[in-house]
Order: sequence, then C-alpha cells, then structure tokens
Amino acid sequence: MGHPSQLLAQQETEEPISLRSSKVDWSKTTEHETRIKGQRVPYTTTVGNQPVWNEDGKPIASLFYTYYERSDVDDHSRRPLVISFNGGPGSASVWMHIGYTGPKMLNIDEEGFPLQPYGVKDNPHSILDVADIVFVNPVNVAFSRILDEETKRETFFGVNADVEYLADWIDTFVSRQNRWPSPKYLIGESYGTTRVSGLANRLQSSHWMYLNGVILVSPTGLGIDREGPVEDALPLPYFTATAWYHEALDNSFQQQDLDDILPEVEAFTINEYIPALAKGGFIEEAEKQRIAEQVSEYSGIDKQAILDRNLRISTSFFWKELLRDEGLTVGRLDSRYRGVDRENGGERYDFDPALSAWNHAFTPAINHYLRSELGYETDLQYWTFGPVHPWDRTRNNTGEELREAMAQNPFLQVMIQSGYYDGGTNYFDAKYTMWNLDPSGKLTDRLSFKGYRSGHMMYLRAEDLESSNEDIRTFIEASIPEEDLPAKY
Repeated sequence: MGHPSQLLAQQETEEPISLRSSKVDWSKTTEHETRIKGQRVPYTTTVGNQPVWNEDGKPIASLFYTYYERSDVDDHSRRPLVISFNGGPGSASVWMHIGYTGPKMLNIDEEGFPLQPYGVKDNPHSILDVADIVFVNPVNVAFSRILDEETKRETFFGVNADVEYLADWIDTFVSRQNRWPSPKYLIGESYGTTRVSGLANRLQSSHWMYLNGVILVSPTGLGIDREGPVEDALPLPYFTATAWYHEALDNSFQQQDLDDILPEVEAFTINEYIPALAKGGFIEEAEKQRIAEQVSEYSGIDKQAILDRNLRISTSFFWKELLRDEGLTVGRLDSRYRGVDRENGGERYDFDPALSAWNHAFTPAINHYLRSELGYETDLQYWTFGPVHPWDRTRNNTGEELREAMAQNPFLQVMIQSGYYDGGTNYFDAKYTMWNLDPSGKLTDRLSFKGYRSGHMMYLRAEDLESSNEDIRTFIEASIPEEDLPAKY
C-alpha cells in the first residue's frame, strides 16, 4: 500500500471477492476538508482492512480501520500519530470515532441525547489539526472478522492475546504508512484502557516502538488490587456527583458547586469511610451511626438503607434507589440519563438508559457514514458489539506493564480522562488507579488526571467535547520533546 497522501482519491488496492465476505487486504482513500478551531484542515480518509497473520504467514483475521491524515503536511517525522481503541471487550471503534476525536461527530443535542435524522456533521474540536488518527477495530467488531476457522479463539480473545496480536498489527500499519519517525500515542476508552496499557509495554519490549503518550479515557482497574473496603468505598464521590446533578442532596450541599463538594467527599472516603469499612462487624455502634449519617448526606440515599447494607451501597442499588420516589432510575454509564422500569420495586434497574440512548444514535450514523460517505461497500453487518466471549481475563497486569513502560521510557506521558457521572468506571476509582500505578512516586510528574461533568463518554456533552479534546491537544503538544533532547534520567 502506498502512503495515503500519495494515493489518488477513490483508489482501491483490491477488489473484494464478495460483498458477503471479509475484505482481507484492501483500502480506499478519499479527500476531504474541514475547519477545526476556525482553521482550514484538508485531510484524506482511508477505510480499509489489514490482515493478522499467523507464524506461517497465513492471514487468520482481517481488521477494519479508518485512518485520517492531514494532507497539507510535508514532514511526518514530527507529525503525531494517534492510535485509537474502544473497549468492551467486543466494542467497535465507533464511539470515539464519531463521538470524540475524529473530524466527524454524531448528530446529537448539546447534552448528548440522540436526534433524528441520524448522521454525522463536522467536528470543530477534532484533534486532527495537530495529529493524524487511526481508529482500529479488533477481531469480531465492526467489519473485522476471523478468516481462518481453524484458528483457536484464544488467539484473539483475552487480555494478553489481545495485546499480542494487536501489537503485531500496529507494527505493520506503522511500517506501511511510513510513520516510524512520528511521535506516537495510544488512546483507549473503558476496556480499551486495559488494551493500550498492555500495548504500551508490548510495543516497547517486543517491537521496539517507543511511545510519547498514553491516554486513558474512563479507565478500568488495570489489574491493580482494590478488593474489600477500598472497592466498596471508592464509588461514594461518584454517588455524590450524581445525586447533586439530580438535586437529590440536602440543601447545604445542593447549593454548593460540584467542584467544592467533591474534594470534601474524596477526603472522607479515604480518611474515614475506608477505615470504618475495614473494621467490619467490630465497628463501634456510635461510629457506625456517624458513618451511615455522613454517607447518607453525601449519596442522597436514606440512612436506614445504608445501615441495612452494613454501610455499603452497591452501584446497582444506587441506580435503582436514588430516584425511586419519582418512579425513575439513573443510568450506569452516564447517570444524567433517566429510565423507567416495569416495577418500582427491586434492587436493580431493568436497563441502562444511557446505553440505550447511545445505541439509538451511533449505530445508524456509523453505518451511513462508512457506507455512503466513505464508500466502504459490504453486506457484512457492522458489529457495534461483537461476539468475543469467553474472554480470558486472567493474568491482567496491564497497570504494572504501563508502569514498566514509563520507567523504561523517560519520554512516555500518561493522562487519565473521566466523567464525574460515570457509574461504570467511576472517576474516583480512576484517581485511585493513577495514585497506585507507581507506588514509588517517581513517575507522578508524568501522570495527570482530568475530570468532566458528564459520564463514561464525557465527550458527548458539547462543553466537554471541546474541553476534553483541548486537553488531548495540550497533552500531545507538551509531550513532544525538543529536537535532539536525549531520553535519559
């Protein structure tokens, strides 16, 4: 494959055998133009498939990707390349592709709720002005498929297997696009943060590809231990944020700004709540009552309900209970969203109203965009969520692998982005991950956290779409060292 900037618009490198079969090694490039932050940005878009090979050189899978490259750049040696993954596992790249960093964005309202007609529009906050972006779809999501039915599913479906084959795929992609000199970044959302944390180390140790940055959007636990009282306590600041949004707190807290309340709740969680839970059934009654009262004030949940649950509130109970008196539930992935259940009783909601709203908008839009605007012709179903189970979650040391990569690469920076209303991977859990990623404290100057007033996909809220992209832009620009600066401690 030639370099995309050298390809003619509409060029195809291989004709598919059948629209019902997977494209194996194929691409199509088209030319476009947009405005980002008021600046004209011409670019090419390449949709294509690149194989995964086995040790004998046989294609065993084909990964679908979309690659955006600014076309008025002559020297790519200083031009950053961002490699983007979503999570699941089993989730397509659609979410960040047309929701966050790409040059096109979903047609939604200012708060992220779906609108009709479905489709996309220009994204004036895309990071394409400062970096090229490739959105990668792992095996069995989007139009990516297994080609060799005899290949064991364990080759792809597991924490470490996922990292291994994707590192090989990235190596090939970077070589084909002649991007080895470029500053390189990985960005992952949700389970994608597990993926890119492992990839940072794998690329560095097995492919000698050294990164400038890793961006963790709504991160998972990355294999860092937090079972017991820590795990039970960490959601409390998220409960506070959600209750504040729905005006479910007492007036003394409700009248304060969220930025003023959360530090107080975070301090209580670390200094009082976790120690109290650690005492288990031997906690003194007076302290138990005091902790229950405080947790009630911070969460908007009745004190007796907290006592009945031994001072622990599960997230599933919180989503059902917070607005029960109004006959409503709140969302898991974005607790600003409200839902209605068949029955008002029970301990858990019937469905996540946030996810159902997002599916409402994203799937029609990405199908139309890829097929009608970018010319990807296929009769394959676009798998927004694909069949990747069972997934082997054992030996998840991705947090430690990211720390090792940072320790061995003085240029590598890490930024975490989280939404305050995310109940799937709550923001205070993400802070805990950052605090415990490097117990030595020697890497703290290269770890940063950004919080936003939205949920798991914080970029769906218009105000946060702008600020979160700007945070990425600033992160990229700050993490490119001066020319000829040595990588050393």
